[in-house]
Amino acid sequence: MAKQAASKKVRGSRTGRPIMALLDLLGQRWSLRILWELREEPLTSRALRTACDEASPTVLQARLTELREAGFVELGKGGGYGLTPLGRELCETFMPLHRFAERWKK
Repeated sequence: MAKQAASKKVRGSRTGRPIMALLDLLGQRWSLRILWELREEPLTSRALRTACDEASPTVLQARLTELREAGFVELGKGGGYGLTPLGRELCETFMPLHRFAERWKK
């Protein structure tokens, strides 16, 4: 599935290079926030919406669909959304940036 997203033509790129496809996906409103909120545990749609400051249900579902198609998020057996192993790996790549941001804001 992740290869599918990477092979699409992306906004601002005629090449469809994987890094451009990833940055395009992550640059869409709420994508990063959804991944961040799911980093510790799966959440139901309602809990995720609350965690995302009451994001529009329509936009939230659109982003969840895109993140699922990209292989980063999955719908669990209990009905909640969680990160796939690939999604957890992606979130781990954010941690150095997170630590930097925490030092920077002080």
